Amino acid sequence: MMQRGFLDKEFQNRVSLAQGLMVKNNLSALLLTTEPDVRYFTGFLTQFWQSPARPWFLIVPASGKPIAVIPSIGYSLMNSTWIDDIRTWLAPNMVDDGIGLLIDTLNEVAKDGRIGIPDGLESHVRMPYADMKKLSEEVDISSDYGIVRQLRMVKSEAEINKIRHACNIADNAFNSVKDFAEIGMTQSNINRKFQSACLEAGADSVPYVSMGLGAGGYYDVISPAADIQIKDGDILMLDTGLMWDGYFCDFDRNFSMGTPDPRVISCHSYLVDAVMAGLEVAKSGSTAADIFHAMAKITGAGKALEAGRFGHGLGMQLTEWPSFIPDDHTEILEGMVLTLEPSIETIDGRIMVHEENIVIRKDGVEKLSTFYKEMVII
Repeated sequence: MMQRGFLDKEFQNRVSLAQGLMVKNNLSALLLTTEPDVRYFTGFLTQFWQSPARPWFLIVPASGKPIAVIPSIGYSLMNSTWIDDIRTWLAPNMVDDGIGLLIDTLNEVAKDGRIGIPDGLESHVRMPYADMKKLSEEVDISSDYGIVRQLRMVKSEAEINKIRHACNIADNAFNSVKDFAEIGMTQSNINRKFQSACLEAGADSVPYVSMGLGAGGYYDVISPAADIQIKDGDILMLDTGLMWDGYFCDFDRNFSMGTPDPRVISCHSYLVDAVMAGLEVAKSGSTAADIFHAMAKITGAGKALEAGRFGHGLGMQLTEWPSFIPDDHTEILEGMVLTLEPSIETIDGRIMVHEENIVIRKDGVEKLSTFYKEMVII
């Protein structure tokens, strides 16, 4: 049985690496405010972040263990992690919702030094703007110089094991679609049955399911399910980001409901070839742009590029760095978990996508999802 959580040494190693980079960039502390960043250094896993009522803060000092500055409702759970310096306030507080305690703690820890906050693409600061202004007036706020991004892009073996397990669960759920999907059903009914299949296969939750549907392909890859009846000849795409122990998988499958148009079969073959072309280039020392160009050479451009990219990083979030686009020259490193997701224009302006999950190894690539070669016909 897969082990949940991490040993303390996993977090100790993450903090040690961060502190080494902080010294190089003359930072006295990191301030983290988002769920995945806080969880990365603590193991604090809860769905309570769905509520916007309370801010949560974690301080990673230049030396020593992280300090949690959190609402009192989270004390017991945070105390079950490896964190032992936990400072709380009763929240929500209409006058001072933790910002005073945060400022006092930062001044104690940083001693007038610079405080790094993640500020690049795909980052945000989770606190009220008024509190952010107050914080900026009281402490020296700086960029984190990509420290958190750099660390989270490369996964430990323990993280990879969790993502692989999530992929195995999704594989089993996708394999069951042929057992319940039928022509005449509604898209929304299949959506519910598929999410149930993911949970029955072992997922903790299914935060993301998108669907595509149409004869000869579909117009987008982000639509929710609708009460649309499935017809003979439709292509049904299911894309899932299910979660196990705080880590995602992210891949999709195309199903032909009845006999597909020969052009659709041809396009699907091109997508499979594009994934394999990306797989060939995905190695240490190549770049995200290199992988993009390898896949785009197979599928072409035009409407197929409206999604903006042909894959991305994967881990604690459904999508992480890097992005497979022409302008992302991020170096591919051993330990990166990535999705290969080319798209192609099919019929009458419609598209199809195909996605698989991989991890970069020293001597090649490990496939985390079970690579599909042919479209499943139902």
